[in-house]
Amino acid sequence: MSMEDRIVIVGAGQAAVSCAARLRTLSSGCSINLIGDEPYLPYQRPPLSKAFLTGELSVERLALKPRDWYDAQAIGLKTASPVSRIDRRERLVILEDGEQLPYDKLVLATGSRPRVLPESLTRNASRIYTLRGIADAEMLKGELLPGRRLLVVGGGYVGLEFAASAAKAGLQVVLVEAAERILGRVAASETADYFRELHRSHGVEIRENVGVLAICDTEGARRASLSNGEQIDADFVVVGIGAIANDRLALECGLETRNGVLVNENGQTSDPLIFAAGDCATLLGEAVTARIESVQNAIEQGDAVAHSLLGQIAPPRKTPWFWSDQFDAKLQIAGINSGFDRTEVKAGTRVGAQSIWYYAGETLIAVDAINDPVTYMTVRRILDARMSTSK
Repeated sequence: MSMEDRIVIVGAGQAAVSCAARLRTLSSGCSINLIGDEPYLPYQRPPLSKAFLTGELSVERLALKPRDWYDAQAIGLKTASPVSRIDRRERLVILEDGEQLPYDKLVLATGSRPRVLPESLTRNASRIYTLRGIADAEMLKGELLPGRRLLVVGGGYVGLEFAASAAKAGLQVVLVEAAERILGRVAASETADYFRELHRSHGVEIRENVGVLAICDTEGARRASLSNGEQIDADFVVVGIGAIANDRLALECGLETRNGVLVNENGQTSDPLIFAAGDCATLLGEAVTARIESVQNAIEQGDAVAHSLLGQIAPPRKTPWFWSDQFDAKLQIAGINSGFDRTEVKAGTRVGAQSIWYYAGETLIAVDAINDPVTYMTVRRILDARMSTSK
């Protein structure tokens, strides 16, 4: 890489900061510009549905790095600067305010956005929220008043985490899941059974196999009509039904996309000068899953792309891992459970702890460890060892 190489990173989340930080440790010569569309320093998102929402964590403590770190590392940081388009021929990133940033290599770390309910179901309703950024969480903080009624739509991890935070704050919570059960796409029925019982023990009402037909405002509340014939009144509604990759910029400039920006094992897109990392990136040819939404994946992909930008070999990939905090339960997940054909439930190493082990045939592929960090670390080491020997 020449001293004059200009690298622009579009996005200001975990993958973007990971990439920028690694780039600077590997090269003091390249110029690095990081562009975010939000008016905040790059920040961590997982606490938004938990500690930040409940007031235990401030905006300042969400920041991934302090402001002076970017200056010290000679990393240009532009916040509140949405990107309008990418001109691949001229190698320009064009901001909505008209500013043009030239690049020699470009990284897309644009993340994902929440799915929303169809407008046809909600056009006559207000106070329906999704949770992705600080602005969303700040608005929701004002809604979390004891005694209020909340409807959560979606029984994945985000919906369950928000329901738990709201119940702890003294709200009456009803959660509806259109699929047969909560956590249907991401966990075995045994894990779902544990968290269903946990939520119900804290007063959360859960309706499964129940869809939302319409939500409308009525006499100061929101009234939701459900597919089981029930009507539920709520002061506000939170929707957690999955996320969509932010791949508009890639699509509009002609890069290949498929549920995200398609990348090879080096993070390279169909344009050899453009790379992608994090929630927006879909790994081409991945056997188990195409797009992984997790902090760990964003950090590792950002780090790997930094090496690729410099023509270096990235460190070996590690076992994907995730976590979820709900009430007094800490769920730690190691591995990807796609393709499992059986599970085993095992008692944990301390009272109230348990783990669900996923197998494909005789091969252990993942674990859900609930209040059981010893089992989580044991399985993670097993899976890491297997990944390192399978290269």
